[in-house]
Amino acid sequence: MKTITLATLAATLVAGSALVTAAQAADMAVKAPVLAAPAPVNPWDLAFGAGVYSDYNFRGISQTNRGPAVNVYFEPRYNVNDMLQLYAGVAGWNVDFANRARGEIDIYGGIRPTFGKLALDFGIWYYYYPGGTCYNASVPGECALNGNLNADQWNLIVGGAGGGNVIKKDLSFLEYYAKASYTFTDNIAAGVAFYYDQDWLNFGFDAKYLSGNVKLTAPSNWLPTGYGLYLSGEVGRYWLGTTDGFYFNTRLPDYTTWNVGIGLTYKVFTVDLRYYDTDLSEGQCNAITSDFNSTYSPANISTINPSGLGSKWCGQQYVISLKADLTYGANIK
Repeated sequence: MKTITLATLAATLVAGSALVTAAQAADMAVKAPVLAAPAPVNPWDLAFGAGVYSDYNFRGISQTNRGPAVNVYFEPRYNVNDMLQLYAGVAGWNVDFANRARGEIDIYGGIRPTFGKLALDFGIWYYYYPGGTCYNASVPGECALNGNLNADQWNLIVGGAGGGNVIKKDLSFLEYYAKASYTFTDNIAAGVAFYYDQDWLNFGFDAKYLSGNVKLTAPSNWLPTGYGLYLSGEVGRYWLGTTDGFYFNTRLPDYTTWNVGIGLTYKVFTVDLRYYDTDLSEGQCNAITSDFNSTYSPANISTINPSGLGSKWCGQQYVISLKADLTYGANIK
């Protein structure tokens, strides 16, 4: 009996201890804090910004008669995942063209895949130039200009083949592009881009532009916190074509353009000083631009520029700019 009683007592104690342990575990489970689920990441973002420039230079050619320019843009973005972004945007510039267009409105969209240090960008861009008002008697809505010629010079040129400067009312065109950039280190990046222009500036031909660029960024410990410094450059080649009859079926020259500049950044702001140039002569430049400030010189006369007018819109130019670029997710949220 005593043995049985002790055994029974031991079993009872063990069972009781197990019940207490189970109860304690259950009590601990109930009292453990409930962890909140992580907030879902919003895939939407918005990039926007503005800039002021001493000149709007587009692939080596002034778009503002070597005068100041203002630019604004607005770009919604959708991040499908860490490796793919969809985007669409609208941007605006002031311009100073020979047809007196009121400005440039850009409408664009595309996709940006990334694979580690390699970033790609494929898209479509529409350049819209509203408000052209020039005209002449033979082609309503278009215009013929004569630069700064005196009456005798103009009469002589009109009497020959080709006449003087002419330009259409509407210069809008559509562009397709593909870009790639590779970040070798935190301080070195390089890229290449290809653009296909459908009916470039309404000249009657398609154009192609290929460019390569390099950017060197100073180490972060070179400057105070929040500041950055970079040096960048680009070389591009534009392949043009033969115009329609309005421009006398002229074969416009292909050309090379390049730029190099230095920039200082502070948070969302960038100050950039850049040098632009091309290999176009003043006569070739005039054949492309119909510059309303063109000046006459016998040296400018050629088969593609029989007027003898010359433009400085494609020559050496220093441009300084101040820009602010923000994204909602990084700078405002």
